[in-house]
Amino acid sequence: MNLIENLEWRYATKKFNPSKKVSLENLEQIKKAIQLSASSYGLQLYKVIILDNKELREKLKSVSYGQNQITEASHLIVFCNYSVVTENHIDEYFVLKSQTEQVNILDLKGYSDFIKADVRNKSQIEKDKWTSNQTYLALGNLLNACAELKIDACPMEGFETKEYNKILNLDKQGLNASVIATIGYRSDDDSSQNTKKVRKSTNNLFA
Repeated sequence: MNLIENLEWRYATKKFNPSKKVSLENLEQIKKAIQLSASSYGLQLYKVIILDNKELREKLKSVSYGQNQITEASHLIVFCNYSVVTENHIDEYFVLKSQTEQVNILDLKGYSDFIKADVRNKSQIEKDKWTSNQTYLALGNLLNACAELKIDACPMEGFETKEYNKILNLDKQGLNASVIATIGYRSDDDSSQNTKKVRKSTNNLFA
């Protein structure tokens, strides 16, 4: 499997080469991989922001514990889950489903009502965790796509969520910064690339 070979190649890149940029063509491939991610009920209750603006990333670096990847990488990817889930989100999905599958939307009403009831029964804490979890599925697709394209990436949780929400005006959009990733090309000086992967054996990992 090329996938295994590519996953052996990838690592959480600590130091990027700031002079190398991810091409628009490769960026579109990564976006497509994210778009095809699995998500609960297929609702995709998140947005993905792709940033290459240096000034904006400098602001975000200051609330990301000063991590250099934020500004040295080609792009910063911010996965944002919906902090408010409404029935409109579900209705929009079923309109799209009806159009895509060429099914009468009235035939989908039972399933739509089931999902709406399930969402209504969740507490706000449960909804936040649920929608945030979906962004991690999308992050996984990004990491796999980058590995296949031989583009380096670093998934990151070390940032101040509230400050990201403020700087990117996410609160006003009903969004919340859930997890981030930087993508680009490793620096020759990044010593992490020579470190062996530390992973549990398959015997220990699988029951």
